[in-house]
Amino acid sequence: MLDPAIAQRIKAAVDAGFDAQLADTAALVAIPSTRGAESPAQDLMADLMRARGYAMDDWTIAMEDLKDLPDCGVIQHDFSRARTVVGTYHPPAVTGRSLILQGHCDVVPTGPLSMWETGPFTPVIKDGWMYGRGAADMKSGTIAALYALDAIRAAGLAPGGRIHLQSVIEEESTGVGALSTLQRGYRADCALLPEPTDQAFNGVCVGVIWFRLKVSGEPTHVAVAGEGSNAIRAAFNVIQALEGLERDWNERAKSDPYYGAMDHPINFNPGIIKGGDWASSVPAWCDIDCRIAVLPGWNVDDCRREIEACVAAAAKTHSFLANNPPRVEWSGYLSHGYALAPNPEIETLIQAAHEASSEQPFAHRYSTALNDARFYSLYYDIPAFCYGPHGEKIHGFNERVSLQSLRETTKAIALFIAGWCGVEALPAA
Repeated sequence: MLDPAIAQRIKAAVDAGFDAQLADTAALVAIPSTRGAESPAQDLMADLMRARGYAMDDWTIAMEDLKDLPDCGVIQHDFSRARTVVGTYHPPAVTGRSLILQGHCDVVPTGPLSMWETGPFTPVIKDGWMYGRGAADMKSGTIAALYALDAIRAAGLAPGGRIHLQSVIEEESTGVGALSTLQRGYRADCALLPEPTDQAFNGVCVGVIWFRLKVSGEPTHVAVAGEGSNAIRAAFNVIQALEGLERDWNERAKSDPYYGAMDHPINFNPGIIKGGDWASSVPAWCDIDCRIAVLPGWNVDDCRREIEACVAAAAKTHSFLANNPPRVEWSGYLSHGYALAPNPEIETLIQAAHEASSEQPFAHRYSTALNDARFYSLYYDIPAFCYGPHGEKIHGFNERVSLQSLRETTKAIALFIAGWCGVEALPAA
């Protein structure tokens, strides 16, 4: 375990740098890094890492290199400006284990701006919270990792292991940013992702499948609507059938070792709907983009077949769709769930770091959302987990992160780095 005096020096260094940390967090939150617009956020992350003297690697993601890798999500998108940024700390002498600290800078769309109390990309600090899109998910955590390593060095210490600070994109829909770092060869003995976990240890998450329903109809003038078939109405029939599949999967989940005691861990969401061409014409088409979760250990290909069978069965009960069945297209996540194999040393170290930094009890969290940790351990033998601050309204209006939890999280990450990588006194200047 880490020497208490050293731990105290590191925590004091976090406190001393916290105002600067918040300023950099706000600067990152202020950048509207939605899909396709992440480069300015990556520029900022690269500048912050470069200023600290880390060895920099900044490259454009090539989907051709990634598309056949496990759990790679493929979407229709121009990736010509999509970048990954990695800054590597090299110790004066390698005496300890290596570590990946990874965060994503991409954020989901804001929705109607009128529903925000403050501008989503105008970060506001109020009553102990920072508000803004990405403040919780997960720009504050990414900057926390950067400042956690700063605190160790400010305390006069040098980690004994190589550390890769990774800023990735596309965590919210494909995971190709994280996958690109692994394809490029980045490896370590452990990976910590400071996602907003409410300061809980998160080594278990669901998998996610995205798909698009393409439903056809028979157009006609609405004055004689009965002569046609309304694709939008028909799509609702298919959605109701998929809600039945959701119920079946939640029943199956009751026997799961992680999610069995949880109410409704499988969530199905029809998230985007587009259809029709004219208000006075019966719509001839309707596309619905959907998301559904799968649990660790479930086979994604088997689940895809169940989705297809469900859609086909629903079509057979509809007069038009029976002869014109909907198509199911796979676009985005096709990702397995993830459960970290028992690793007492990692859990002991992060628990000790948490308890030294927070008055909150240490807890485990089983996530009903997906995160990038899955890639590292499922396919590359790198034990990976999430531990990060307390956030609220994630993916919603008025997203916010607790500043107290962020301060404590930064201390916990710093102490974990010190415990995992080991530390030595910096040589006198």
